Amino acid sequence: MTNEINWKSTDLNLLVTFSYLYRYRSVSIAADKSHVSQSAMSHSLARLRILFDDQLFERKGHHMEPSEYAHHIAPIVGQLLDDISHRLLAKEQFTPLSYSGECRIGLTDYAEFIFAPSLYDAIQASAPKSQVSFINVNRHNYVNIADQDKLDVVIGSMPQPHSDFDSKFLYTEKHVCLCDSQLFSNNQTLTVAEFAAVEQALVSPDGTLVTQVDKRLADLGLTRKVSVASRNFLTIRSLLKKRKLIAIVPELMAKAQGFDDQLTALTPPVDIADFEISLLWKSKLTNNDKNSWLRSVVQNVLSNAKSQS
Repeated sequence: MTNEINWKSTDLNLLVTFSYLYRYRSVSIAADKSHVSQSAMSHSLARLRILFDDQLFERKGHHMEPSEYAHHIAPIVGQLLDDISHRLLAKEQFTPLSYSGECRIGLTDYAEFIFAPSLYDAIQASAPKSQVSFINVNRHNYVNIADQDKLDVVIGSMPQPHSDFDSKFLYTEKHVCLCDSQLFSNNQTLTVAEFAAVEQALVSPDGTLVTQVDKRLADLGLTRKVSVASRNFLTIRSLLKKRKLIAIVPELMAKAQGFDDQLTALTPPVDIADFEISLLWKSKLTNNDKNSWLRSVVQNVLSNAKSQS
C-alpha cells in the first residue's frame, strides 16, 4: 500500500525553482530570472533536496551540475509545468463552430413548447458539434435546478430574479381565451357573465387552482368553475377540442403552429395582467464567452419569434 503524499507540506513552486536551476545551472542566475534573492533561491534548493531526498545539484567550478536523479526528473518536471501552463491555466478561446460541449437551457413549460425547436435550430446552425438539453423549470425551482443541472441560462417569467442571477427582459406576453371554434362559433367576443358561466380548463404550472382571474370575477360578484387543470399546455389544448370548455393561455401558446384542432382565440372579457418573459443566468457567468454567445442566440430567437407572432 503506497503512502499518501502530504500535500500540505509540499510547495509546488519548488518545481519552478528546479526548472530554473536545471536550465541555468547557477543559483545566482536562477535567482535573477525568478526575481528572488540569491539567499531565497539557496533556501529553495535546500527544500528541494529534502523533498526529493537527493542532492540534485552539486557545485563544480562556477556551475551547479545536475545529479543523475535531477537529469531523470527534469523532463517530468518540464512536462508538468507545461501542462499546468497550457492546459490548466490557459483558457482556450471559445468558438461556437468548434464547440462540442452541451448547452443546457432551463425553460418553463410555456417557453419550451414555443421556443425549443427554434432554439435548437439556431444553436446547431452556429455550433453544429454541440448538444442541446432542455430542462423544465418554473419560478419556484429554477434556482435549485440551475445549480443541480448546471444550467447555462433560464427562460421564463421570473418576476423577482434571485440575487445570484442576472437577467434581461425579452418581451411582454398577453393572455387570450382559447376554445373550440365549432362550439363557440357565434361568439366573436364573450361578456363577463358568459365567460363566468362556461366551464374552464386551467394551465396551472404550480398546481394552483385559483388565479388572478378569480379575483377579478369576485370583484364583479361572479365566480367561475374550473373543472379541469393540468401543468401541461398540450393536455389542456387536447381537452378543449370538441368540449364546451375555455382556457386562458398566453397568446403565443394559442398561436403556436402545427395544430389541426380548430381552436380559436378570443379576447378575455376581464382584465388579466400581462407578464414579462426574461432571460436569466448566473451572475458569475456574465463574462463567460460561451454563456455570452448562448445568451445572444436566445435573444435573437425570441426576438424573431415575437416579431413574427
